[in-house]
Amino acid sequence: MNQAVNKSDAIPLADPKIAIIGGGVAGSTIALRFAELGIDTSLIEKGDSLVNGPPFCHLHAGGNLYREISDEQCLTLLQQSIDTVKVYPQSVNKRPTVVALPKSDPGEPLDLLPRLEKLRAKYRSLVEQDVCNAVLGDPEQYFRLYERAEIEALKDRPLPEQAQCLSDWLVAFAQQVDLDSLKFPIVLVQEYGLSAFRFSAIASLAIERLPDCHLYTNTQVVALEQLGTSNWRMSMKVQGENEIIHTDFDYVINACGFKSGEIDDMLSAKRKRMVEFKAAYVAHWPKCKGLWPEVIFYGQRGTPQGMAQLTPYPDGYFQLHGMTQDITLFKNGLVASCENSAQPKLAERFINKIERQWPAEIIEKRTLGSIEHIAQYIPSFNQANVAAKPLFGAQQIPGDDADLRAAGVSFHGERYARTEIVKASSALAAADAILQDLMANELVSSALIEQYATKHYFPITRQCTQEEVTAKAEQLARQRQYPEALAKNF
Repeated sequence: MNQAVNKSDAIPLADPKIAIIGGGVAGSTIALRFAELGIDTSLIEKGDSLVNGPPFCHLHAGGNLYREISDEQCLTLLQQSIDTVKVYPQSVNKRPTVVALPKSDPGEPLDLLPRLEKLRAKYRSLVEQDVCNAVLGDPEQYFRLYERAEIEALKDRPLPEQAQCLSDWLVAFAQQVDLDSLKFPIVLVQEYGLSAFRFSAIASLAIERLPDCHLYTNTQVVALEQLGTSNWRMSMKVQGENEIIHTDFDYVINACGFKSGEIDDMLSAKRKRMVEFKAAYVAHWPKCKGLWPEVIFYGQRGTPQGMAQLTPYPDGYFQLHGMTQDITLFKNGLVASCENSAQPKLAERFINKIERQWPAEIIEKRTLGSIEHIAQYIPSFNQANVAAKPLFGAQQIPGDDADLRAAGVSFHGERYARTEIVKASSALAAADAILQDLMANELVSSALIEQYATKHYFPITRQCTQEEVTAKAEQLARQRQYPEALAKNF
């Protein structure tokens, strides 16, 4: 049935109350997961809307953007991405990704082949287990290598308006990219886009329709204490009001992203973590023609030749990353927690960018720098111009491995969990792990777990239509002062 489960089937007689602090990707996903199951869930968000944190644009269905991470992390991200597409299909921009190695890069294209073959085999296995997992197309077409002669042959083809085959995605690429700057073969892989605005729209629409999810925006948690071993007292303040609200909960989830350490510090809960400030830039290429895949030009992170990432949106808009300290990365932008605090301390200039605004001259300088970084491989891209303020934020990375990408959740004491996702596609796995802990604490029934813990039960969420998601996403883009193109379905 297209409704949340009957509460009598889901919850023991105690009818526990769950609090989630933070309405980003993790907090919103967990709130939806629990409320769909009839669990009384309160979602507390400091800002005025959901999923408004660090920028994301990529599904990471295999982690092919990151040569430096382990094969195990890549396989985990593949599984998590498939689950995410199944729950949030309206947030996916369905276009492939091209991975190319510049001649300046010390690596070789065929070095990527063993990992790609492992990912294809894993995807094939998942589809054989359940045909519903075939959300990235035919497993045999998960990736394809293209030699230079094949790309050269595409130059004379007319630009397709719609992709009828994989090669259609490479016609504009063949015509515009400086092929002499690249090593061959290049790789076309089924890593799709993930729209932050559409994800936010889905979460907002679904939460409004779920009676067991109570959303509190513009609300900040100012104190948290545990009463005995079984429940929590939370003190909250609504923006613009003086009154402190005190509410008791049976279980608390810290989903505060890069500010998770502030909640940990309220509990003297030590945790080693890092926080990294990053930014992506928005450019408009008025003379853009043809279909564009996402394009990744590999490079050594932190050097002037760091990875360049071109993410396409409708109407000639692009999101740009450049893994250099003049573009996406920042000097002293990666900081770690210390013995006295679980909250890494970002410099004030980063906090000002997050909580206030960017100076106009920095927006101009860094966006033009990102355009120049792409133009070294796509010369005509130098015609692009600054389209909006950057997409920016800080992401937490648990532990002390700055290359960690597949992470989920950790627990401290009784009935307290903290999400520690690095990539958006890991949010469902975090929700599943916390659901298991609710069972272990006997807060939800074993019947619920047996029926729905291993399945992603999101009937209300999946009812959101493309039309209403687009309308809401465009509204959010306008409110946040970004082009509506970033919210449109690709």
